[in-house]
Amino acid sequence: MSKSREIVRIVVVGAGASGIAAATRLLEKGFKNVQILEAENRLGGRIHTIPFADNVVDLGAQWCHGEKGNAVYELVKDIYLLERTGDLFGTVRCVRSNKEEVPQELAITLRGIAASSIPDGPSPYAGSVGEYMSQKYWQQINIQLPSVDRTLAEEMLESCKRSESSLEGSDNLLEVSGRGHLEFAESDGDQLLNWRDLGFERFLRLLRSASDQPDDLGVLKGRVHYQKRVTEINSNCPCNLEVRCSDGETLNADHVICTVSLGVLQEQHTTLFVPALPAAKVNAIKSLKLGTVNKFYLEFAAQPLPSDCAGFYCLWMEQDLEVLRSSELFWLESISGCHRVSYQPRLLQAWIAGEHARHMETLTEEKVLNGLSWLFRKFLNFDVPQPKRFVRTQWHSNPNFRGSYSFRTTKADELSTGPWDLETPVMNENGQPILLFAGEASSKTHYSTVHGAVEAGWREADRLSDFYQDISTK
Repeated sequence: MSKSREIVRIVVVGAGASGIAAATRLLEKGFKNVQILEAENRLGGRIHTIPFADNVVDLGAQWCHGEKGNAVYELVKDIYLLERTGDLFGTVRCVRSNKEEVPQELAITLRGIAASSIPDGPSPYAGSVGEYMSQKYWQQINIQLPSVDRTLAEEMLESCKRSESSLEGSDNLLEVSGRGHLEFAESDGDQLLNWRDLGFERFLRLLRSASDQPDDLGVLKGRVHYQKRVTEINSNCPCNLEVRCSDGETLNADHVICTVSLGVLQEQHTTLFVPALPAAKVNAIKSLKLGTVNKFYLEFAAQPLPSDCAGFYCLWMEQDLEVLRSSELFWLESISGCHRVSYQPRLLQAWIAGEHARHMETLTEEKVLNGLSWLFRKFLNFDVPQPKRFVRTQWHSNPNFRGSYSFRTTKADELSTGPWDLETPVMNENGQPILLFAGEASSKTHYSTVHGAVEAGWREADRLSDFYQDISTK
């Protein structure tokens, strides 16, 4: 390959954080012919900030998780975009389904034991996060709180598991790899850095070196093509690669950086790539999982929660759970909690994950609202009025995403695969990287995060830059 970086053709599939990071890094490195194909009609991928209530809300990525070793934080730390949220959940109450509130000191102790029962530290763990958490939780209960009501302790454990499943993106913690959890590198510092009244979209503007105008593409001007869903990437053609879009347009490329979500890869890899991907990569695609985590934002005329309450966790009593599971409101079991929103004084936000989140997406907005109202009445001893406005996310239903963020599975451990196989580029017969993969799911240590997505985009851009540096040196 004798082409220089000035004329080599690079197509980036997907204009999320990873695609934007890859494209902007390529331009910085002197590549001139860089194009992004985006299936949606907007930038951002799983970052999606919209106007709502008093300013904005994030339908996708919401917080910057940590400071040290976090690419997102490093880019914005000097320009006051982020604010430490602190202990947002410190005054969240734990409420049983008979409206009984768990004493705050006991609740904090029990949740602390549950949090410390998640695999941590240098020792490898071969099982699931769920198995480890249950075993260690009860060990610590016996040591620290031997006389606690076991029924209450069980309800708290299940509540904490639902919260952790929302963080992991899993249907349940039995499918989450304990080893993968330990290999995830959490960035030190505040895990809930908020974007004040700006939203995560403001980070994307900085990433693309744009002005403060939302529609300014900065260095990507003229390079992003919307509503261009890629249907085939063919590397069996004389022009190196041919990229076909659903509208019939085709582009020729020397390299393609694919940043589509793991969910899209799982659904489409057999038709998207010609020839078929290598077996090791298919193994990774099939074994890793893109979980579904959805949000509800409810806007009220005034904040319905008491001033000393940031929100509540749901603790289901066994008899109430049996009734719930036999009703059409069964999906409410997977709502992990409901809380206030920073810089949005009139909002409540709730979370739902897993199989029940996917079911919720199929319901009408009216049924979802009725279900949430029923939940408030079931748990709270004060009235929550009907919201003025309501929005929910439906990440799994969208064919351009098919979920929210990825996690390592116990199945991937059994098959000795992981993000490293997803990351490995496809080479041509001359040993040149022609098809490269980025996105958060391809990150071994920062999967499921925006900073992981950004790092992966930079990684693949640097891979191509290094390749062309080697060519010029030779």
